[in-house]
Amino acid sequence: MHDIRPLIPLLITAGILIGGNGLQGTFIALRGIEEGFSTSVIGMVGTGYFLGFVIGCVYITKVMRAIGHIRAFSALAAIASAASIMMVLVIDPISWFLMRLVQGICFAGLFAVVESWLNARVTNATRARTLSVYRFVDLGSVTAAQYMIPLFGVSGFDLFAIIAMALSLSLVPISFADKSSPAPPKDVKFDIKVLWSVSPLATVGCIVIGLTNSSFRSLGPIYADGIGMSVTAIATFMSIGIFAGIVLQYPLGHYSDKLDRRVIILVSTIGALLASVFLAFLAGDGELANFIGIFGFGAFALPLYSLCSAHANDHAAPGQHALVSAGTLFFWSIGAVVGPLIASFLMEVFGPHALFAYVIVVLTFFAAYTLARIRARDAVPTEKRRMRFRSLLRTSTFFSKLATPPNEKDGG
Repeated sequence: MHDIRPLIPLLITAGILIGGNGLQGTFIALRGIEEGFSTSVIGMVGTGYFLGFVIGCVYITKVMRAIGHIRAFSALAAIASAASIMMVLVIDPISWFLMRLVQGICFAGLFAVVESWLNARVTNATRARTLSVYRFVDLGSVTAAQYMIPLFGVSGFDLFAIIAMALSLSLVPISFADKSSPAPPKDVKFDIKVLWSVSPLATVGCIVIGLTNSSFRSLGPIYADGIGMSVTAIATFMSIGIFAGIVLQYPLGHYSDKLDRRVIILVSTIGALLASVFLAFLAGDGELANFIGIFGFGAFALPLYSLCSAHANDHAAPGQHALVSAGTLFFWSIGAVVGPLIASFLMEVFGPHALFAYVIVVLTFFAAYTLARIRARDAVPTEKRRMRFRSLLRTSTFFSKLATPPNEKDGG
């Protein structure tokens, strides 16, 4: 523990940001319902966040290089905090879309600053421990944040104020971090042709994950509300889905390191597909049945991003891993922009269960595509793989660097 003590301020800041981000995703959807917004409008607001995230991913390294880590973090935290307050001052779909777009840009930048800073400070001896603590912070903060909603209620100013306070307070621990700011990171290049040439399956997979998982995160609260769940049950529903993502993450990753990784991607896709079938057609309005179904969905669907990233890195040439990391995040973001729009329209027309019916269609396509790729290309032998499976967060390209020991980077 002594080894990672200098990193504790950064980890606390990360926990505040991840928790605040997780709280906003659920709360904004529920508050939109209360304000009388249609499901498609709420989907559009969710799309605003992911569109902003794409923009933030592309430009944040330029900002960090221009003004440094702490000044970039301070500016982005202040802007995101102001956007949260603006959402309660101006309750209008267009305003909310714009504010969520601003927040998407800011959160992409905030996560990149923290993870770039962590990556610069971590050593090979502390990397695994830091990563474990970071994942615990991620899981704990997102899960705990969900229960702020039933505690304070959806109405009124309270949760907007709490989110703004959290963003402001995130400046405090990072201000106590090592006062020597890290060297500015290199620009992250988003060359979409590279990832497609390296791995068409990973490219399509990341888009599919964006289409499906982002729809769950943006519209899961709408689904749960639509089948009659209480606010506390909605928080539990979302927490279970998020928590489940870590349950099979490492078992699936372990077997993907030993077997054809595409087979494990297929197994995970089919598992998420079956859970979606259960939620769409069998679970009905029962709380327990939906809790079981969303646990199964999260357990299989959430590890898919890490599995696709690992598969892409299996085929990457030395020197391409940074581009692959940027590419997987970029393509996920593109899917995440489109997914909530399509799913929200279908939910508005056909009802809440259309969310998982939509997911079924997308995952069925991906399962068929994965089978086609297995037949079209030989697997990479395990002894020739350049990287082992790593559990990744979709927060910034710097997380993949944090998760990868130096001797596994770029074929080293």
